[in-house]
Amino acid sequence: MSKKTMNQEINLFTIGFTQKSAEQFFETLLKAGVQRVIDTRLNNVSQLAGFAKRKDLEYFLRKVGNIEYVHILDLAPTKDILDDYKKNGGAWDTYEKEFVDLMVKRQIEKKVSPDILNGGCLLCSEAKPHNCHRRLVAEYLNEKWRNVKICHL
Repeated sequence: MSKKTMNQEINLFTIGFTQKSAEQFFETLLKAGVQRVIDTRLNNVSQLAGFAKRKDLEYFLRKVGNIEYVHILDLAPTKDILDDYKKNGGAWDTYEKEFVDLMVKRQIEKKVSPDILNGGCLLCSEAKPHNCHRRLVAEYLNEKWRNVKICHL
């Protein structure tokens, strides 16, 4: 962590793209002043993603708001954890515990630069943050660093 970021608050946003039109999605990012979108999805090329497929999203972010795009796989769940929850109807509590354990094992607080996160926005598909790993990532990093101000868009 740079000395500058250690002492200052990190403004971290989160957003999901489902249940939003492209206009709503991009306007929300622009109004919040997001500088970069940090993609936390395991699969960011799915046909179901519409405007949020990796190459399309990267293009639109740059053209619409000069917003940087970064994909950080260390912030995504594993396929097994995701499938147990999504495809096999697993319990949220189990998913949350397994994903938090995975973040601990990966030591994401040492792998991700606070400078990248400051002014950044964690992206995944879930419309709301309640049962979403992007919330868990933000809360975990705040627990480790103690200076992350989280805003769910």
